[in-house]
Formats: sequence, structure tokens, C-alpha cells
Amino acid sequence: MSMKGQIKEAAGYVKEEAFEDGKSAKSQQKAQEGRNLRNEGRIEDGKAPKSDKPGAKH
Repeated sequence: MSMKGQIKEAAGYVKEEAFEDGKSAKSQQKAQEGRNLRNEGRIEDGKAPKSDKPGAKH
């Protein structure tokens, strides 16, 4: 696992979690940006990207 990939995944997670409950279009956009960053880090580390919409609880 690369340090850069781990940092991107962690930063994307934080951004997604911070904006996931917002109802405005801007909040949803920021949550999606976080999800995209998180997936970019996951792909760099050879993991499968998350495919749920931002804020989906498992």
C-alpha cells in the first residue's frame, strides 16, 4: 500500500463524511468529490473503488 494512496483515501473519507448529510447541491457535490478522492486512493492501492453513492451506510 502506498502512503499517497492511503492519504488520498483518508482525506476523501473525511470530506465525504463531512458533507454526506447536507441536503444542498453544493454539499452533495463536495461529498461526491470526497468519494472520488477516496476511490482514487483505493485504486492506487489496488483495492476496488466504492460504488455506493456518497453517505450510504452499510
